Amino acid sequence: MTEKDKVLAEKFIEFVNIVKKLRLECPWDKEQTHESLRRCLLEESYEVLEAIDNNDMTELRKELGDLMLQVVFHGIMGEESSAFDLVNVLDSESKKLIYRHPHVFGDVKVTGSDEVLTNWEKLKQNEGRNSVLDGVPKELPALFRAYRVQEKAAKVGFDWKDVKPVYAKILEEISELKENIENSTSQEKIEDEFGDVLFSIVNYARFIKINPEDALRKTIEKFIFRFQKIEEYAKENNLVLENMTLEEMDEVWVRVKNINREK
Repeated sequence: MTEKDKVLAEKFIEFVNIVKKLRLECPWDKEQTHESLRRCLLEESYEVLEAIDNNDMTELRKELGDLMLQVVFHGIMGEESSAFDLVNVLDSESKKLIYRHPHVFGDVKVTGSDEVLTNWEKLKQNEGRNSVLDGVPKELPALFRAYRVQEKAAKVGFDWKDVKPVYAKILEEISELKENIENSTSQEKIEDEFGDVLFSIVNYARFIKINPEDALRKTIEKFIFRFQKIEEYAKENNLVLENMTLEEMDEVWVRVKNINREK
């Protein structure tokens, strides 16, 4: 073990002991359960993503620490109920990584990352999963869940051979949605058709190697930035935002859009 490894081990043990002390002595920490911390775990995960999106390494370091706190906290609560402990968590994950990387820890030969992912899915099936789609959490954001479901199905051959029919499917689904809206069918049916449109767009994104969740998140941030520029314009010109016409707002929007394009 190197000196750096020793420091890492010491720091991890120190961190675990700090969290254990909080669990014993802090009124708020004492009250928490696996269920009550679900929101915290989700928020911390998204804050890590935000730091990555912003390429902010200082913030990423901090957010990874907050995320680690959640993992350690759940581990300590597992130990309290005798369900599992952090040793179990680390041991099982280590064994899983070794098992699923036979090209690293065994004698399996691979030609690239695609083959690694294919083998990974086969090994997961060998672990007793009933479906190749098992293991895609229902709690994932819908766009990302759709992407992962399609990706897993594709790995066993359930996929289009090229991108053209995938795009054609989008047009087909939009046409069906439009038809249902024009015929004033039930809201449930329109919702179903709208879902089909989104699902087909996600599939197209996968073919052109775009993560739809990332793409939409960036577009949302772009929208927020441009809309806030409209708010700034209104404030600087002593205008009431609600009294501005759509044309006035759009003029600012287009101006901001063009400035960003020139950069």
